[in-house]
Amino acid sequence: MRVVNEFREQPRTCGYLDDRLAQLDHRVLLDVTPEELEQMLERGWRRFGPTYFRPGCPTCHECVTLRIPVQAFQPSESQRRALRRCRRFRAEWGRPKVDRARLSLYADWHRARESSRGWEPSPLQARDYFLQFAFPHPAGHELSLYEGDRLVLLGIYDQTPRALSAVYCFYHPEIARLSPGVANVMLGLERARSSGREHLYLGYLVAGSPSMRYKARFGPHQLLTGRPDPGEAPAWATVSSRRPPPR
Repeated sequence: MRVVNEFREQPRTCGYLDDRLAQLDHRVLLDVTPEELEQMLERGWRRFGPTYFRPGCPTCHECVTLRIPVQAFQPSESQRRALRRCRRFRAEWGRPKVDRARLSLYADWHRARESSRGWEPSPLQARDYFLQFAFPHPAGHELSLYEGDRLVLLGIYDQTPRALSAVYCFYHPEIARLSPGVANVMLGLERARSSGREHLYLGYLVAGSPSMRYKARFGPHQLLTGRPDPGEAPAWATVSSRRPPPR
C-alpha cells in the first residue's frame, strides 16, 4: 500500500441531516490489496477509485457502518419480491469499465433524482466515471443487468477475500417501480453466499435520513462501534430487527 495523501475535508452542510455539518477523512492510496481493503472495510472505510474515506465529524456519529452476515440473513417478503421482479433481466458480473451505455444510464438516473429529490445537476464525464467507478483495482467488480441488449442497472462492488462491499448502484428510471436497488443488494448477497464470503457491506446507515433507512431492513445486520484505528480490533453489534434503530 502506498499513501499518496491524507486529509480531513473542511466542514460542509451534511447531505443526510440538514442541521449538521459533515467532514470526511480521506486517504489517497495506491497498490492496495484486497486483503488490505478488507481490513479497512472492517474499520468503516469505503472506496471510490483511489480515494478511501470514512466519516470524521468530531461531534456527530450518526453515520454507522452496516454489514450483513450472509449466512444469517433472512429476507423479507418484499425483498424476495424485488429479486423475483428483476429476474427478468440478464445479470452479468465483470470488471468495471467505462462506455457510452454506462455514462448514459448514469445520466438518466441522475436526472430523475434531480427531479424527484432536488439533487443538483452533476454531469459525469468519462474521465470522472473512470476515477470514481472504474479505476483499476484488484477488488473492483460490477454487476450489470440487461433487458435484451439494453443496460438497465449497474452495481459497483468491491470483492475481498471474505466479503463483498456494495459501493454504488444506479438504474434506468423506467424500472424504478421494480425496486431495483433492493434487488441489487439481494444479488450481491447471492454472489457472496455462492462464493463463500461472510459479509456484504452496505456502507453507512444514517437513522435520521429517510433515504438511508432501507439498509436497516436487511436483517439481521451488524453495526460497527466507533471508528477503530488500524491497530485496534473492530467491534460489531448484531441487530436482529429490520426496523431502523432510534436516533
